[in-house]
Amino acid sequence: MTDALSRLLDNRDWLLADGATGTNLFNMGLSSGDAPEMWNIDHPDRIRALYEGAVQAGSDLFLTNSFGANASRLKLHGAEGRVRELNRVAAELGREVADAAGRPVIVAGSVGPTGEIMEPMGSLTYDSAVEIFHEQAEGLKEGGADVLWVETISSADEFRAAAEAFSRAKMPWCGTMSFDTSGRTMMGLTSADMAKMISKLPYQPLAFGANCGVGASDLLRTLLGFAAAAPELPLIAKGNAGIPKYHDGHIHYDGTPDLMADYAILARDAGAKIIGGCCGTTPEHLKYMRDALESTPPGPRPSLEIIADKIGPFSSASDGTGDDAGPTRERSGRRRRL
Repeated sequence: MTDALSRLLDNRDWLLADGATGTNLFNMGLSSGDAPEMWNIDHPDRIRALYEGAVQAGSDLFLTNSFGANASRLKLHGAEGRVRELNRVAAELGREVADAAGRPVIVAGSVGPTGEIMEPMGSLTYDSAVEIFHEQAEGLKEGGADVLWVETISSADEFRAAAEAFSRAKMPWCGTMSFDTSGRTMMGLTSADMAKMISKLPYQPLAFGANCGVGASDLLRTLLGFAAAAPELPLIAKGNAGIPKYHDGHIHYDGTPDLMADYAILARDAGAKIIGGCCGTTPEHLKYMRDALESTPPGPRPSLEIIADKIGPFSSASDGTGDDAGPTRERSGRRRRL
């Protein structure tokens, strides 16, 4: 049988994904430094509310609360022996919400980076990375996830390791990388590099793209880079809701619902088929994005000038390939899926 996400992709012009995990959990009381994945066991009602917020806002797909639920990251909290349990429950809670939605909703098992640097720069071996990802994948599969979704990756080898792990788990998957260093990932990959790498993977994803980074404008520029490579696979865009601002001891993102609605339209017109938000994106943002996508007819592929005019200037003068990107702004820092 065809998997659930492929069926939706075959029958829809676009799909709305979810928004942030961390931002919304912090709004529910999560403390900085705590492992959000522990809430799958300790506060399942809040995780259901996280998922329901996306579904009620119109999302066709949401990611599970399992971004950091791998043995490497959980070791920091003394929970490396609970990988299978935490991932299984994250997916089970998602399955409950999706099955009660009254329409097709995809449960995507979130898989974040290991948090370690791979050889030769670091100590993590490729085989070890595959095992780490495979353990997590099996837990998400057991809990009923429709698809696995690796995100915020910067290393080509780590991305390949995740793909091999998902193959072992016999699960369909999607993958996104974070382009947050002047149009490149932290390990130096450009959008063209990623598209080429994807085309050579033995176990192909259902879709690929970018998430997080330094803002919606930069992510749209990366998306245009993917589209220029003319990939056969659907593209994913999950940009942050504006730019992070530090205020009264907290990080706030300045992207308004109206800005994210404009971003959603531009992402669709730039070639994305799965469109969502990342850090700072709340259910309110998602509602505006859904309304905009439903009410605005498709338009031509946007230029860099149009993106900068509607969403804001870019953070660097280049997309990583040396091409001029127009207006710039100063930004720094790297984030997980907040």
